[in-house]
Amino acid sequence: MMVIVGLSHRTAPLEIRERLALPREQLGDMLRQLVTLPELGEVLCLSTCNRVEMVATPRGTDPQSMMRASETLIRFLEQTAQTHGGAGVSKHLYTHREHEAALHLFRVAASLDSIVVGEPQILGQVKDAFEAAQTAGTVGTVLTRVVSRALHAAKRVRTETAIGEGQVSVSSVAIDLAQQIFGTLANRVVLLVGAGEMAEAAAQALEHAGARLVVVNRSYERGVELVQRVGGSPRPWAELDAAVLEADVVISSTSSRGFVLTRDLVGRAVRQRRGRALFLIDIAVPRDVDPEVNHLDNVFLYDVDDLEGIVRETRKGRAAEAQKAESIVAEEVRALDAWVEARGVTPTIVALRTKARATLQAELDRSLAGRLRHLNETDRAALNAMLDAAVNKLLHAPTTHLRKAAAEPRGEQLAQTLRELFELPEVSIVAEPHEAKSQKNS
Repeated sequence: MMVIVGLSHRTAPLEIRERLALPREQLGDMLRQLVTLPELGEVLCLSTCNRVEMVATPRGTDPQSMMRASETLIRFLEQTAQTHGGAGVSKHLYTHREHEAALHLFRVAASLDSIVVGEPQILGQVKDAFEAAQTAGTVGTVLTRVVSRALHAAKRVRTETAIGEGQVSVSSVAIDLAQQIFGTLANRVVLLVGAGEMAEAAAQALEHAGARLVVVNRSYERGVELVQRVGGSPRPWAELDAAVLEADVVISSTSSRGFVLTRDLVGRAVRQRRGRALFLIDIAVPRDVDPEVNHLDNVFLYDVDDLEGIVRETRKGRAAEAQKAESIVAEEVRALDAWVEARGVTPTIVALRTKARATLQAELDRSLAGRLRHLNETDRAALNAMLDAAVNKLLHAPTTHLRKAAAEPRGEQLAQTLRELFELPEVSIVAEPHEAKSQKNS
């Protein structure tokens, strides 16, 4: 049905993950290029701070097609890594196929595979990934069904469990870290570099903690919009140096591909701070802060991987809720499996009905052109209606039994037997990407 190839915080350190951080503006062209390859049918890409995963369907339904699709995605990710800083990502990649792929995607959407279990951002990120693939025209029947079921499972997890209660995002964990450092953030100057979704989540927590918030963003207008919603002071990008000099804590979360806070910039601030410590929390991928700043006196840098220790404590309190969430996910995956199995026999059912209808229609047409040519249009319509009813009644039992058997190992065997007995053509169930376009426009 589908294959997933990717890496995450569980399999690769930050310096490897950032090699695969894909610029959003290039995503559409990349997806359209991938579906032109003979091994791939539908494709979408989930790219977040903590994972990059390619989700695809193979062109065929046999194990060899699945293997070729997996190998194609591995080569693509290796080439992407080489473009962004070096090879060597292959050993960090994982591959999931069919049932295991669905289970993995459902767990990801439900935030069960996140650094912070229960964090809400991943649900929106999965939606965004699907919508980007829809816009590019690279998803069809299969991935549309899979993602919609994954999102449904994630929503059930959020409403039927308490997994999302408390501090449940990378941004909130970063704030928790800052509070541990200072005891309280009241009247502390906290600089946010960037004004995106993660920055907004951090800003809300900082405002609640009583921090004096300063926002510096490349788009000054967007920084103004952020502080209008949550409070604080916007500063233009040209004043980044001065803002770092004034700050007690800097939290950076831009989408830049290069270092925003370089060693030179931080070094200039340190020389003027008169021994006052500076804490930098980098929650961006690729990283915003040059790791070399760790060598500067009184500078303390934390990145997303360094937050793992704090996260372990949050997991302990969510263990029971996470188990409930796993049960919901397993239930939803079973429902998807049943759909996949039923879909596997559907082409055989369609082919059987088509052949039976065509055979009877040919005989009827022959009679209407011969001994029954005297019949008027009303009588001819009645005969055609009778023919449809006969096909439905004749094939009702085998169709029903085949659909029921679809979820069992004998389902494919029965379908194959029918194809042999009635000399039905071999058919493919792989959806072409253009199906997504028609669905979106309908």
